[in-house]
Amino acid sequence: MSQSDQATIELDYVLEDQVGYLLRLANQRHAVIFQKHSIENLTPTQFSALIRLSENGEISQNHLGRLAAMDVATVKGVVDRLKDKGLVQSTPDPADKRRSIISLSPKGASLVTDLRGIGLRISEETLVPLTPVERRTLVNLLRKIS
Repeated sequence: MSQSDQATIELDYVLEDQVGYLLRLANQRHAVIFQKHSIENLTPTQFSALIRLSENGEISQNHLGRLAAMDVATVKGVVDRLKDKGLVQSTPDPADKRRSIISLSPKGASLVTDLRGIGLRISEETLVPLTPVERRTLVNLLRKIS
């Protein structure tokens, strides 16, 4: 690459205009809002796991991980911590003893109703700087690149 090309790249690259930088800033803002509203000291991945379990009922731990966008190692830790909090339970799969079937405990099922409302408030607060049209556009664009 010539010095001229390098100079052009350096002039064209403005950190504040880079998608990764902006996504990280938006995520940091959202994380602060999430933490402010969090109950049971839930992390975003634990929150997602509980919502996915409420939507799908009893499912394998691996399937839960796929539905909540977690890798195998992460989902095991998330499930273990949710079990420690008494929010989920696991049983061996009768068809395959190597697999665990995960479901909401009664305490977890009761909490999910609150979580849905909290999740809506978190999203609302995160998107407060945007107009309704901008909100829909942002969500649609994020779905497109996810």
